[in-house]
Amino acid sequence: MFIKGFTYGFDGGRGAYRTPEANMSMERLAMLGGDWAALAFVVLQDSFSSTVIRPDYRFTVTDKDIAAAVTKLHSLGLMVCMKPMVNCADGVWRANIFFPEREWGDKDYWKEWFGSYTAFLCHYAEIAEETGCEMFCVGCEMLGTEHKEEYWRTAIAKVREIYHGPIVYNTNHGKEFGVKWWDAVDYIGTSAYFSVGSVPGDSTENMVARWNEEKGRFSELSRINGGKQVIFMEIGCRSAKGCAMIPYDFSHTEYPYDEEEQANFYESAFISMWDEPWFAGFFWWDWYTKLPQKEKETGFSIVGKKAELVVKEWYNKGRF
Repeated sequence: MFIKGFTYGFDGGRGAYRTPEANMSMERLAMLGGDWAALAFVVLQDSFSSTVIRPDYRFTVTDKDIAAAVTKLHSLGLMVCMKPMVNCADGVWRANIFFPEREWGDKDYWKEWFGSYTAFLCHYAEIAEETGCEMFCVGCEMLGTEHKEEYWRTAIAKVREIYHGPIVYNTNHGKEFGVKWWDAVDYIGTSAYFSVGSVPGDSTENMVARWNEEKGRFSELSRINGGKQVIFMEIGCRSAKGCAMIPYDFSHTEYPYDEEEQANFYESAFISMWDEPWFAGFFWWDWYTKLPQKEKETGFSIVGKKAELVVKEWYNKGRF
């Protein structure tokens, strides 16, 4: 397995995947020369301590929206990893979803939350199966829940009863060795927002050196998990000066436009990871539902920027 992919759809809401603008965006995505898209969408729980996950029918993408996006991506020759994600309506990062380790009164918070989460996964696993998605992601950056090993194993087993393709879980960078149930999934996934820039506007060469420092960890992670391959389920960098130092950042809107640093981040990751046998590829973050219209847009988009040319060059070459 080697994935030449991109994440699509995270910014979309109800109806957004079934518009002319969305079709144009997916068509531009296919022109990169890649072969995969991770279809990422969000369903909310009220707060980090809520035990119920449910759609908001004003905003949540519908099942019909999802099926339409999968159909379009398949028609463009892209394989699809369905990636349903949970976010908290109170703005707390999903990694901080957490509950007391013992019952309070007659309430077992962990049991209730995992019951809701498992049902959430199974609902979308059914759509993934019906639409022929080639991969399914059972979670993204759920750090506060990862220690509940048996609950996770049960949830994944329930998904496998419904969905019969390969399954991946997406932890966060630096937390890969904390997951004790990698054997339950088919691929090890991580959000690879590693700080490979040392100074604003850092060079490709310096970033490659920093990536190479991380490679030993991933090789060992694969080895102790029976040679299971690692996927960068998320990886990216904004086109703003200094963002290779904090590639996960989306909040510093005052940073000046710098597509060169973004391109260096992309190039360095390709150079460092491309030929590693334990590495199963990239889902870059992220491709917007509507193509950006703003000149010198400083977000994660690579459309019309130097990084787009970098991706096209690498995605149109062979491996090994």
